[in-house]
Amino acid sequence: MAPRDQSCGDGGEVDPEGGIEAPLLSSGSSFFQDPAHEDGDGDEEARRRRRRFLLAGRSQSNTTSQVALVGVGVCPIESLDYELIENEVFKQDWRARGRGHILRYVALKWALCFLVGVLSAAAGFVANLGVENVAGAKFVVTSNLMLAGRYGTAFAVFLVSNFALTMLATVLTVYVAPAAAGSGIPEVKAYLNGVDAPDIFSLKTLVVKIVGCIAAVSSSLHVGKAGPLVHTGACIASILGQGGSSKYHLTFKWLRYFKNDRDRRDLVTCGAGAGIAAAFRAPVGGVLFALEAVSSWWRSALLWRAFFTTAMVAVVLRALIDFCKSDKCGLFGKGGLIMFDVTSDYITYHLVDLPPVITLGVLGGVLGSLHNFFLDKVLRLYNFINKKGQKYKLLLAAVVTICTSCCLFGLPWIASCKPCPSDTEEACPSIGRSGNFKKYQCAMNEYNDLASLFFNTNDDTIRNLYSAGTDDEFHISSILVFFFTSYFLGIFSYGLALPSGLFVPVILTGATYGRLVGMLIGSQSTLDHGLFAVLGSAALLGGSMRMTVSVCVVILELTNNLLMLPLVMLVLLISKTVADAFNANIYDLLVKLKGFPYLEGHVEPYMRQLSVSDVVTGPLQAFNGIEKVGHIVHVLRTTGHNGFPVVDEPPFSDSPVLFGLVLRAHLLVLLRKKDFIPNCSASALDASKQFLPHDFAKPGSGKHDRIEEIEFSAEELEMFVDLHPFTNTSPYTVVETMSLAKAHVLFREVGLRHLLVLPKSSKRAPVVGILTRHDFMPEHILGLHPFLFKTRWKKVRFGKSAFTNLVF
Repeated sequence: MAPRDQSCGDGGEVDPEGGIEAPLLSSGSSFFQDPAHEDGDGDEEARRRRRRFLLAGRSQSNTTSQVALVGVGVCPIESLDYELIENEVFKQDWRARGRGHILRYVALKWALCFLVGVLSAAAGFVANLGVENVAGAKFVVTSNLMLAGRYGTAFAVFLVSNFALTMLATVLTVYVAPAAAGSGIPEVKAYLNGVDAPDIFSLKTLVVKIVGCIAAVSSSLHVGKAGPLVHTGACIASILGQGGSSKYHLTFKWLRYFKNDRDRRDLVTCGAGAGIAAAFRAPVGGVLFALEAVSSWWRSALLWRAFFTTAMVAVVLRALIDFCKSDKCGLFGKGGLIMFDVTSDYITYHLVDLPPVITLGVLGGVLGSLHNFFLDKVLRLYNFINKKGQKYKLLLAAVVTICTSCCLFGLPWIASCKPCPSDTEEACPSIGRSGNFKKYQCAMNEYNDLASLFFNTNDDTIRNLYSAGTDDEFHISSILVFFFTSYFLGIFSYGLALPSGLFVPVILTGATYGRLVGMLIGSQSTLDHGLFAVLGSAALLGGSMRMTVSVCVVILELTNNLLMLPLVMLVLLISKTVADAFNANIYDLLVKLKGFPYLEGHVEPYMRQLSVSDVVTGPLQAFNGIEKVGHIVHVLRTTGHNGFPVVDEPPFSDSPVLFGLVLRAHLLVLLRKKDFIPNCSASALDASKQFLPHDFAKPGSGKHDRIEEIEFSAEELEMFVDLHPFTNTSPYTVVETMSLAKAHVLFREVGLRHLLVLPKSSKRAPVVGILTRHDFMPEHILGLHPFLFKTRWKKVRFGKSAFTNLVF
């Protein structure tokens, strides 16, 4: 398994003989050494006798899961290091930097944002171009067969093409890049919260995400491109931030400035916003989405860079769209990049329109919460099936795509034909590239309205629902059938082992629901039915995803109509408030379902009843300032901890004192370099000359060195290494009596990986334990203190009520 965070013990029980509380110290500490060996002469036998674990105190370890579901594969996870490691090597490098280094660093930040915007726009363009041409070709062939009356052959072509495209996406995902499955937004959200996993942003994940997204969306599954494009933008940002891909020999030394998690976090945030901008041509909405939906830390400087990134996306997309207007992109045209125009030239609304809009918001909140509930149950079922093996993942995708194709092709046959409107320029209203082939068995002057909804791409169907302003084109029964079908097809299509998004299916279902409400109660309102469809999309998005500001701006940028702003705001506020009373937003549910140890922005009420000493567990491993190589190797091989306290003891200090914290990754660099000293004495070598800052640079996402890869001779294991120059001398610390709620706020707001717990009494060891994000997880806290289940806060917090969010 990958290295995991250290979760350590508290002060333990009172020593009945000495009256001193015995902490859990490592075998390298001499705080409770035998009095016969207190002369500090470095006697090795004395050091061996001091290397033991004290048995007193809490010895149970943190049992929270160290793995999570990334895509459709279970992977080990670990936390990110957002804290600056202020050791001697870092300080020397910082002092050596001049104005030129700083200017180069700032310029490189903006250059990378530019590249992320350009490449994200290109990825979005390629995805849309692929979907338009692949799906368009499929519909053209099928429509020609329908016009020729060869309905059986048309169905066979439709079914086989959808099956082949779905299997292509599934096979690539299952056997090449399992992390590419799903939308990727939960993974991006967890990463920006401080959780890393292997291959989450790798080059193969990026390629499979784009190709699989094209195949999945073209297969007529009710999935969208928005989520995969968010993950795609994050992958591009992460690859650029880590200097390329060393696995495929695509590395760039000039990107070494960003070999740390803090800068990569900011760049991935910009990439996520660029993904939404590329999906909807909504640059401002992309920035707000990154702020509201996925990021855990935000500041004004990041806002400016994210806005610059999404602006580059908008510029590049505009240029590519103009290029395609010259018919050089195949079937790619107006529908290639989503832009929905509402037909009304001037939108007016009055007080009488508020009751229908409020009704729309309330029903949207209920339907959104039900959507999340059903999706959670379906995903749990899918996870149970996927655990059986890769073949079951393929089988599940095959069953869903066959059922979807049968519904899309078969349900229009139950609809009756309608006469073509006399006030239209075309012979019959149609959506798509292939004319009025959607008549099925209708006469030349008739059409099938249900076929025009089912037998089309999601983008074109949404555009039709938004732009049609009368009831002449759709019958209420057709809208009702399409609503329930799209509602549940969207739920069953998400969670398959292929790239898929939720945004567009929810928008489509919401547009159908809004138009249905407009047709039912439209006589009591002056609003256009196309506008009801737009408001329905906003209502269902607010009820499912619980985003307000970003969804509002995305909807406005989608429809290119600012006059709808008050109504969209009202619908979003109502739908979110109603849905919050039932369950959490869809992305929080997915993060929890996947098992990511996500730190919420609010403090759980029961945390105020506990101190940090109530949750730290053991045993604690610590090192001396000058430590034996053999002992370091033994600890690294037998534990998965990522941080170790460094304690100075006599003769290097008057009494045991905490010197700082050293990371596993830095220890591996020291061991690999093998710059050892023969005896237990301070090294006279200058660490800044022996090591470069680049030696301690963070590798790519999910990558790390392993102690098993380093070989040692018997002589080397008996030597020593001076840890002082490589130890972070200013780690964040809290006293053991601090409330767990305050420690949670500090841990999350600063973005820590380790939080050292110090004793209240000076008679005890210099460090009591280490808090990691796993120590703040509800399952760990409530496992240690089950009485909290009986408190009055249990129903409030665990019932997913909005009351806690509002009050705390």
